[in-house]
Amino acid sequence: MTEEQRIKVTAVDDDETILEIYETGLASAGMEVAAFSDPKKAREFFSQAGPGTLPDVILMDIMMPGLDGISLMGDIRSKDAAAHIPIIAVSGLNDAATLNDALLFGAMDYLVKPFDLDTLIAKIRKAAELSRKRAPKP
Repeated sequence: MTEEQRIKVTAVDDDETILEIYETGLASAGMEVAAFSDPKKAREFFSQAGPGTLPDVILMDIMMPGLDGISLMGDIRSKDAAAHIPIIAVSGLNDAATLNDALLFGAMDYLVKPFDLDTLIAKIRKAAELSRKRAPKP
């Protein structure tokens, strides 16, 4: 797979163990991972990122201190450059209200922790295809 075809994933989760799973597991699947344990730093990244630095897919935890994933999704969706990027919400919460909120505020898919890495990789690949079709053309 060439460098251009590598799927770029940005993961936002306050759990360092989950971020390590993303970084090692997704990298072994040939993906490029940028991880943020602080949702406020992730928000800064998305507010400043240009088309060349944006990911193909975003993995978003829901429950984080300081700034929850639902609010961060809304911030990302409000940026024209990042509005097309599929977001997969990944959360330990498995209730209908949380799932509904995640989908309402911009998640295209939802995965409950603990998750199966192969399932996550399949969801990311599907989302990346969609992302590349939706991406603004230069």
